[in-house]
Amino acid sequence: MNSDQQFLELVVKAIVNNPNDVKVERVIDERGVLLTLDVNPSDMGYVIGRSGQTARSIRTLLKIVGAKNNARVNLKINEPVGGRGPRVARTDEQQPIDTSAVDNLDI
Repeated sequence: MNSDQQFLELVVKAIVNNPNDVKVERVIDERGVLLTLDVNPSDMGYVIGRSGQTARSIRTLLKIVGAKNNARVNLKINEPVGGRGPRVARTDEQQPIDTSAVDNLDI
């Protein structure tokens, strides 16, 4: 197992509740090294973090490990089966509110 793969496993296993479910695959292609991470669906929030902060930090650390070994390291986090799916962006448009149930109240 290579140092970048070992490093990723060590970090992720330290932050999840189900460390035995952590799996890391390593593939080398024309863009460099691709590490694919699979975790237990209940641990996905720990790996991603609030607003993706934890995942961003892990990627930054992997770039440092890769630079030390003269390699470009990328991380792909696999979404578990039955995940939330694509997120819908909020819009600033206000939807009309139905007030018909309280329109005739005499307060």
